[in-house]
Amino acid sequence: MAAENLVIGRETIWAFKKRGNWAVHQGDYRGNWTPEIPRFLINHYSKEEDIVIDPFVGGGTTLIETWLANRRGIGLDINPIGIAMSQARIEEMDEKARKDPSIFLRNELRPIVLEGDARNLRDHIHGLGIPDNSIKLVCAHPPYLNSLRYTATIGGDLSHISDPTEFCDQIQKIAKQIFDLLAKDGTCAVLIGDVRRNKKVIPTGFLVMERFLKENFELKNIIIKTQHNDSSTRFWYTKRKKIDFLLSHEYLLIFRKKK
Repeated sequence: MAAENLVIGRETIWAFKKRGNWAVHQGDYRGNWTPEIPRFLINHYSKEEDIVIDPFVGGGTTLIETWLANRRGIGLDINPIGIAMSQARIEEMDEKARKDPSIFLRNELRPIVLEGDARNLRDHIHGLGIPDNSIKLVCAHPPYLNSLRYTATIGGDLSHISDPTEFCDQIQKIAKQIFDLLAKDGTCAVLIGDVRRNKKVIPTGFLVMERFLKENFELKNIIIKTQHNDSSTRFWYTKRKKIDFLLSHEYLLIFRKKK
C-alpha cells in the first residue's frame, strides 16, 4: 500500500491485512504498530510544526510519520534496542530523502529520540525546554501487560508487569503526565489489546481506558482494530479446542484533554 493511497473511512472498525511498507517502515520490531495508525492520527489531530510525542516509541514508526508530515516528533523508550532502531530508521529516512528529490524533509523537524522511562515523561519533555500545556498529540502503544517482554532485565519496563492492577497504576501515572503536557485541545491516542491468561480474558483495554478517564480525559472515540498475523493469535489457534474464541482485536482509544 502506498502512503498516498491510505484511506480510512468513518467506521469504527479498522482492518489492515498488510502493514504499510512505504518510506522506511518495517515490521522488525516486535509489537510495533502498523504505520497506517500514526499516519492517520498525525494528519487528523495535529497541524504542521505541532509537537507529537510517542512515549513507547519502539522501532520509530511514529517518528518517521511525524517527519514526513512536517511535525516535531519526540520519541521515548526504556528499551535501548528500540532507541537504536529508531535512530537507524531516522538515518535511513534521511538518506532516502537525499536520493529521492520527491521527498522533502525539514532538518529543523528532525525527530528526537530519548532513552528513558515513560513514567518520567514530563521530566524528559521539560528537559527539551518544552513546557506543560503545549503538546498537540500523544500517540501511545504501551505493552499489553507481560504478554510480550521487550527487555530482559531493565527495571521499570512495564512489559514485566503481570498484575493488571499494578500495570494500570503505572499507566495512570503516565496518563497524568500526558494530561499535563497536552494543550487544552490536545489529543492522546492509545492502542491497547486484551490479554488471555489461564483460559480467561483480562480486559486490559477497558482497564486502561478507565485509568485515563480518572485523570480527567474525555473519551472521544473507541476504534476496534482487527489483528492479522499476530503470533499470540497463532499460539491460541493451536489450543482452539480449549477456548471459545480467539482474541483478534485491539482498541484504539482516542482521548481529548478536557477544556
